[in-house]
Amino acid sequence: MKIIVTGATGMIGEGVLMATLENPNITAVLMVNRRASPLKHPKLAELIVKDFTNLSAHSTLLTGYDGCFYCAGISSFGMGEQQYNHITFYTTIVFAKELARLNPDMVFFYLSGVYADSSENGKIMWARIKGKTENALNELSFKAVYSFRPGFIMPLKAQKNVRLIYKGLRLIYPFVFPNKTLTYEEILTALIRILIVGYDKNILEIKDLKLVAKQVEMDD
Repeated sequence: MKIIVTGATGMIGEGVLMATLENPNITAVLMVNRRASPLKHPKLAELIVKDFTNLSAHSTLLTGYDGCFYCAGISSFGMGEQQYNHITFYTTIVFAKELARLNPDMVFFYLSGVYADSSENGKIMWARIKGKTENALNELSFKAVYSFRPGFIMPLKAQKNVRLIYKGLRLIYPFVFPNKTLTYEEILTALIRILIVGYDKNILEIKDLKLVAKQVEMDD
């Protein structure tokens, strides 16, 4: 399978990317970044795109993929609603629409958040916009769309883009809240299985990701 990964210079995107490179089911990975990544691997290619809303010059390079793990994004801390909406909703939807046009058989996975608000009416700004983005993606002409809402993810030892607080929490959080903690191996195992066989829900909560990953482990 051939996969596109965005957001690979961020913490979660980097972890997802590194896990894809270790997965034997994935034969080629294209990371789409706004800035270059130092990561190198035999099955990894990189496409630098300064503006995710203007992909017209890159159509050929973005064609022929089975799945996309869209992990690009930004924290809402210190941001106004209009700016956060432009980056989180508008940019994501424009990028996804072009991928759907180029790859109608693609399965699209969107990195959302645990408390994303699918009603779009809640008081928390970032949650409303994440929920709005999830809903809009479901209307696009992909083979399937899934929004995954991970909680605390155990950083990989080889990761470079890990916030200091995560380095401390990794020593405590998994033991106190094991049901709210995921590894990148669990996430990728679940997403790859869902890419191949599908799932009965579009929203993938922590319990869904753990359940699918466990099923794969039992099958093996």
